[in-house]
Amino acid sequence: MQFKILVIDDEPILRNSLDRALKAAGYDVITAETGEEGLVLYQKERPDLILLDHWLPGIHGDEVLRWIRERDADIPVIIMTAQGSIALAVDSMKMGAFDFLVKPFDLDQLEILVQRSLDRIRLKKEVAWLRDQYREKFRIGIVAVSGAMKEVLDLAEKAAQGTDTTVLIEGETGTGKELLAEYIHYLSPRSAFPFIPINCGAIPKDLFESELFGYEKGAFTGALEKGKIGKVEAAEKGTLFLDEVADLTPEAQVKVLRVLEEKEYFKVGGVEKKKADVRIIAATNRDLADQVEKGSFRADLYFRLNVVKLSIPPLRSRKEDILPLFRFFIERFNEHFKKNFHGIDGRAEMLLLAHSWPGNVREIRNTAERIILLEKGEKILERHLSQLNRESGGKAEDTGIMAFPSQGATLDEVEKKCILEALRTTRGNRVQAARLLGITRSALHYRMQKHGIKAP
Repeated sequence: MQFKILVIDDEPILRNSLDRALKAAGYDVITAETGEEGLVLYQKERPDLILLDHWLPGIHGDEVLRWIRERDADIPVIIMTAQGSIALAVDSMKMGAFDFLVKPFDLDQLEILVQRSLDRIRLKKEVAWLRDQYREKFRIGIVAVSGAMKEVLDLAEKAAQGTDTTVLIEGETGTGKELLAEYIHYLSPRSAFPFIPINCGAIPKDLFESELFGYEKGAFTGALEKGKIGKVEAAEKGTLFLDEVADLTPEAQVKVLRVLEEKEYFKVGGVEKKKADVRIIAATNRDLADQVEKGSFRADLYFRLNVVKLSIPPLRSRKEDILPLFRFFIERFNEHFKKNFHGIDGRAEMLLLAHSWPGNVREIRNTAERIILLEKGEKILERHLSQLNRESGGKAEDTGIMAFPSQGATLDEVEKKCILEALRTTRGNRVQAARLLGITRSALHYRMQKHGIKAP
């Protein structure tokens, strides 16, 4: 990564010396002798660092700094000043300058300061790059073709910007609640710090407090001699994900509420109060509002968790996501198992779309993994999905295969029903319906006319 440095100084000797020295150190350097010229170059070249003379003809150095800060709060600006104006340089730092150099300065001093300021920029760029990578990873992994999931992701991206805002994610088992929580974390200002999950339903109630807060050495019989770090401490400055939060015991609910309200806690066996600098995201497969009405969940904790609520719809209510998800997992397991499956047979697509997917995304992932691992070929066929038939008891409404009427039916009647079902499944999209039926769009149009089927 080559950094670009803009030098703004009206002294030709110093300006040229800095140009040669910085270029020799491997930087891309541009120079200006006035504030006006410097601002033009700043807008055109977008440098990573600015070395700015405090005293300039025309626009003063402070004015240049103020103008830049109004448009970019992050770019480091190092003020270069004469001995008699150090107080003014300090004022410039209050306006947002990174540091200052007192003229005359040696090149070693300059190199240290430049390196320190660019290290900060390098770190910010790396974090931004990682955040973009995570954004792309989760965008693909979550899959949001349907309008319902796009709305969930849009709200998640907005919620991510609230550093301390709690988020409650509701959804059936297997819908991807933890993945969505990770997505929020990696888009948030806390993304450089840990994401720590804890399954509230998988920890015995007598161990929950020590798991959440940790314990001091000798806190109880069987405790580790050196003590233990709890999940809250492990998530310091990051995000604590409370999965299946509805399973918290009443005692544990009080402990979590204290962390949310007072941002502090005690380790088990400890007397020192510790600060809890964490963001909490909770998830549940139950209706927490209903649990509050039944008295099994504290209303005050519910309201503290429910600042932003995200409800992930089940897969059966967003059928547009089924095939894209299945294709995504095919690609993933192709790579993992060194297979080369591509494409899905029309009958197989109909079976995938007709299945109710009670296990949601987890079930569709497992189905894809099982096929790619066990089967051979290049195309997903109906026979590869035979387990879906067995799991649903072979019912026509679950498998998408029409039950044959006891009184019999003509081939035309069967064909018409197939076309109507394909159009219903694809919400009238003829291209997709034709693909499901394994025919061309023009052939579908001909058969619709033949059977008197009007476009939905």
